[in-house]
Amino acid sequence: MPDIVLATLNAKYIHSSFGLRCLMANLGGLRERAVLREFVIQQQPLEIVEAVLAEDPKIVGFGVYIWNVTQTTTVVALLKRLRPDLVVIVGGPEVSHETESQEITALANHVITGEADIKFAEVCRALLDGTDAEALPRVMPAELPPLAALASPYDLYTDEDLTHRVIYVEASRGCPFTCEFCLSSLDIPVRAFPLESFLFSMQGLLDRGAAQFKFVDRTFNLHLPASTAILRFFLERWREGLFLHFEMVPDRLPVQLRELISRFPKGAVQFEVGIQTFDETVSKNISRRQNLERLEDNFRFLRQETGVHIHADLIAGLPGESVESFGLGFDRLVRLEPQEIQAGILKRLRGTPITRHDAEYRMVYSPHPPYEILSTRDISFEEMQTMRRFARYWDLVANSGQFTGTLQLLWRGAASPFQRFMRFSGWLHARLGRTHQIALHVLARELHEFLTGELGVDRDLAAEALETDWSRAPGRGALNLRGGSMTEIKPASGRIARRQSRHMRE
Repeated sequence: MPDIVLATLNAKYIHSSFGLRCLMANLGGLRERAVLREFVIQQQPLEIVEAVLAEDPKIVGFGVYIWNVTQTTTVVALLKRLRPDLVVIVGGPEVSHETESQEITALANHVITGEADIKFAEVCRALLDGTDAEALPRVMPAELPPLAALASPYDLYTDEDLTHRVIYVEASRGCPFTCEFCLSSLDIPVRAFPLESFLFSMQGLLDRGAAQFKFVDRTFNLHLPASTAILRFFLERWREGLFLHFEMVPDRLPVQLRELISRFPKGAVQFEVGIQTFDETVSKNISRRQNLERLEDNFRFLRQETGVHIHADLIAGLPGESVESFGLGFDRLVRLEPQEIQAGILKRLRGTPITRHDAEYRMVYSPHPPYEILSTRDISFEEMQTMRRFARYWDLVANSGQFTGTLQLLWRGAASPFQRFMRFSGWLHARLGRTHQIALHVLARELHEFLTGELGVDRDLAAEALETDWSRAPGRGALNLRGGSMTEIKPASGRIARRQSRHMRE
């Protein structure tokens, strides 16, 4: 039986825990006495508890994040009731700040804050050598580890991981920017892993058949020599099916990067671009710096001269942002034509300095994870609810890639795509009364009804656009919207597959 269980609850099975693998890799001589166990938040807490206790460990370490803290708290509470002697150590972004106010940190024996690659091993070693848990501090800050000294976690990806799950990699840690809503603003300075050893590890993953690489670096294109070397590495080893995901600084795309990016096949590279706001006053409020002219020029280059898939982020609810100013930014982004626009709702991440605006801008957040904004001085609760519905329906219609042709009809002739989609969002919610569990054929029917009944689009033209969009997915049954009614012949499975690329950002 192992002495140590390293565990976490992932959002979905397709995700893999990079943090756990970093901890496991750096256990040194304790690695053989540890096991890694990954669960998903949809599992029943008692099932997770049963699986952990079946290992009969002395120590359990949990990775805690904003998306799993509620479920993990329940699991820890059950473990401590059943095995009071079990030493529970928690770590991760969600418990690295404001630890004194959290139920899960009160339940745990120890909390390790910050980057725990080395600290977790140190604490486990002391406990297994006989140190009483009561003799160690309950909250233990981890010093920034020297990245060159860390063991590589990449051999801990199994063959099943490489085949069926997202593979996360990191060439650097930290962020040079100070955006107040983001935990990365606390990670200064930026530190890079030794490039040669990193690329050696990437070669190992490629040799084992890895095809999808999601870089977790916060600013991939910040250090030009490293980013060009990594792109050149993958370009020289290109093979069909390879997919690379990077987070990038939107206003930094020098000619060296442009030349390399333009050589990748269409859809092989995805850039996650955090714009967050186009309003300069709001940007100042949150200490965000970006050159909008260069940003727009980079977007035009990426859309016109490369096959890069752009996923662009905007945040609703930032201090000083109104529905109107957000809409202006949204329209500006639509004109730049990214393949996806993520309209996110502001979250108050623990430890971030955005709380300094609470009084002046009357920022009211939910007390429950993921701590989303409920209302501000400039956006009422009712308006924020309309923004939530807008974001959800935008995901279903636009970001899903299911209605690319129909989307053009939806805002044809509209001065503001944002206002037009807000109109559709309100109309759709009034008809369905829900934002989830909407079958795709129902969404197609409602789009047809809105286009023809509310916008006056010719019925046959609307039907042709929807049927064309519908028919692009293989194995899908026929969709007939002609003649004033809709009929659907469902495929044999009765289910519609979701786009594979979508999981790369969830």
